[in-house]
Amino acid sequence: MTRPPSAAQRRVIDAADPVTGRLRGTEAQLAALVRHGLAFRHPRPPHDHFLTPAGHRVREEEAPGAVPRPPEPPPAEPDRVFAARVGGEETAVDGPARAREVHSAWQGLLELRRMTNSDGATDRPCAWERTHLVRAAALALEAAGHPPEGPATAGYRVRATPQPEAVAVHAPEGEPLRACAATLERAGWQTGEYTGPRSRTRYLLASPRRV
Repeated sequence: MTRPPSAAQRRVIDAADPVTGRLRGTEAQLAALVRHGLAFRHPRPPHDHFLTPAGHRVREEEAPGAVPRPPEPPPAEPDRVFAARVGGEETAVDGPARAREVHSAWQGLLELRRMTNSDGATDRPCAWERTHLVRAAALALEAAGHPPEGPATAGYRVRATPQPEAVAVHAPEGEPLRACAATLERAGWQTGEYTGPRSRTRYLLASPRRV
């Protein structure tokens, strides 16, 4: 990539599916993004285009020269963007609608694995997950029915670590922690149980499996 994307290309990037990174645009726009290394054309029909990890990074950055926008109030519930719960959120809405959102996001992630892993495998994390470790691990846990930590509830917490491609998963010790480990392993992660040097509490270190 030698220059930033044009305004039209930036709009295509910003409109990509937030989970799968699937793109919609003209053939010329998509071809230009492929040349810049921001997108790729899947080799199997229907030959859709998806953001590369570099494209996802561009999508999450402010456009060069953009005027900072003032903070906007939270959108109404029907329009809010899905986000996996990492644990520790002060407010959260549960119920059938949330369950449907989580299920849809997990199915979308499995489809992204199928489309972007070279062998089409869905039992192994894909490149998007490796660049969004905390969100990916949290989605795997929430999709399996584990409760995230809340103001009045005990549950999992997923946090970044200094180690490359590794997140820390905290949960009530005992069965909940082991259950989180089993879920992540079924989702294609490798886990190990460790003890915090200061807190002396047990936690998981989880990394996406490569093979």
